[in-house]
Amino acid sequence: MSHSLEESKSKYESVPPVDMGEKDTKVVDTTNPTVTRKEKKEIPPREHWGGQFDFLLAMIGYAVGFGNIWRFPYLCYKNGGGAFLIPYFICVVTAGVPMALLETQLGQFMGQGGILCWKICPMFQGIGYATTFITWWCNNYYIVILAYAIYYFYSSFTTSLPWMDCENDWNTNACIDETRKNFSCSAGNFDLNGTCYNVEDGVSSAEEFWKLNVLRISSGLGELGSMNMHLLISVIVAWILVYFCIWKGVRSSGKVVYFTATFPYVVLTILLIRGVTLPGAGEGIKFYLTPDFSRLLDSQVWIDGGTQIFYSYAIGFAALIALGSYNKFHHDCYRDTMILAFMNSFTSIYGGFAIFSVLGFMAHQQGVNVTDVADKGPGLVFIAYPTAVSMMPGAPIWSCIFFFMLILVGLDSQFVQVESFVTAVGDIFPRYVRGGYRREVFSLIVCMVSAIPAMFMICEGGQYIFQLYDYYSVSGVVLLIMAFSESFAIAWVYGANRYYENMVEMIGYRPFPWFKYAWLITVPLISVAIWLFAVVQWQPLKYNDYVYPLWGEAIGWALALSSILCIPGNMIVRMIMTPGSIAERWRILTTPDLSHLGKNPDSMPMHIYTPA
Repeated sequence: MSHSLEESKSKYESVPPVDMGEKDTKVVDTTNPTVTRKEKKEIPPREHWGGQFDFLLAMIGYAVGFGNIWRFPYLCYKNGGGAFLIPYFICVVTAGVPMALLETQLGQFMGQGGILCWKICPMFQGIGYATTFITWWCNNYYIVILAYAIYYFYSSFTTSLPWMDCENDWNTNACIDETRKNFSCSAGNFDLNGTCYNVEDGVSSAEEFWKLNVLRISSGLGELGSMNMHLLISVIVAWILVYFCIWKGVRSSGKVVYFTATFPYVVLTILLIRGVTLPGAGEGIKFYLTPDFSRLLDSQVWIDGGTQIFYSYAIGFAALIALGSYNKFHHDCYRDTMILAFMNSFTSIYGGFAIFSVLGFMAHQQGVNVTDVADKGPGLVFIAYPTAVSMMPGAPIWSCIFFFMLILVGLDSQFVQVESFVTAVGDIFPRYVRGGYRREVFSLIVCMVSAIPAMFMICEGGQYIFQLYDYYSVSGVVLLIMAFSESFAIAWVYGANRYYENMVEMIGYRPFPWFKYAWLITVPLISVAIWLFAVVQWQPLKYNDYVYPLWGEAIGWALALSSILCIPGNMIVRMIMTPGSIAERWRILTTPDLSHLGKNPDSMPMHIYTPA
């Protein structure tokens, strides 16, 4: 299905060059006012990473983020603990790592962002538009998680953490904390303000702080309610931080990650040590590591396990492509991707021990099973981690340190996502976006427009909107379709052997050949299998016990289809617009456009890309 690059080269050489930037202008001169000259407006050059480790730390900082510390634990808890780890690790080997390498190499090889990089296979350039949409939707809602962390950080500046006790205005009679728990009623009950409640009806003070103070959550999607002003301030602060991380480009943002990518491991280690020393922690860890094999018959476990890999490894977001595009041509992207893969999964598992040790303690505290102890939704981390820090000596200080770490984790992921969107658009309109004040202004516009959807997510019913974004726009079937489309375009149309040889020429040695076969076979099969599993056993979206109405599901599917339809839509338009017979159109649209190679002084001569 692929074609010789010599054909591609001759095709481009036969087309006369088009100078988009030259124009004749009259120069006003008092001595010779009629003089004209040829004036060329230069396209600002693409940046490269400022240091040897900038790219590696930027990849780790981006991929190791809320996906590991926030999303992995709540999906693992939701899907039965150890049962979730089985599809997770299967997908790591068969899909996650191969796709991370494919995307990183694509950006470096093409020297372009998420849209123009697909000139490698013009028929599939719709993938670039699709992943840019996904990045846009992710920017819209990911910032809200960062806003939560900022609010918790602000709330930690006190002598007594507000989620440590039940003496606040928002607490109910079912609230449980260490100081008010008293099993003086009949066996199995506890006394609270003179009233006996069943143990299973109790709610931890940390959970009440999350639901009743942070979210002030309404009863459903149809009750948007008023805007939470404390979260509005947090969202504004979050976008200001993101903007000043990216406004100068990768040479400045590349330095930020030296701290943001390393500090979280120090804090996670401290929390883990504290968590495993709490009473009941062993039960939580047992739940985390012991698989319930019956859960593997549930399609949602496989969907969540597979898509968590794509989400955590940032597959289908075009962010790895954007980061790779700032590498020099001969950078060893294979080595860096392997380091990224190890650090990513290690962080998820490591953070899981910290989370589940605290869940075991909370279950011991409330006298219930681990599976019933807390919210199984996205708010789990904002219940378990605050509980952990509240149990430490000098709790407010540790809380400040932890949520500062969480801000850093979210910040480096968010600014890389915004950077990837700016990069994709900047490659299409380099004269108007790249360099100097143009980039700064465009980045500011992107941040301001991206903040608008968050205004709805910080209302009292905003968590239900947030869940729609998380479930439909950037995960589930969307990422599965992106993974399938990318692997099919590269391995089956461009050619897996050719792509593998391109990598050899770039890095100077032959990497493990497994990846070539993964692009050809396992990634498409895994993607299709999980997708079919999802279709056959599809269930309506739920948030804890709340089932979304049909119109809510329709909104979610509209978010998903906004990216999915870009792929077939682009194919149809290109097939219609390209002249010639069907066979000729297919040949033209599957011939790689590698005309940029050889023009970059760091690139290799074009002839080496003819497949062996």
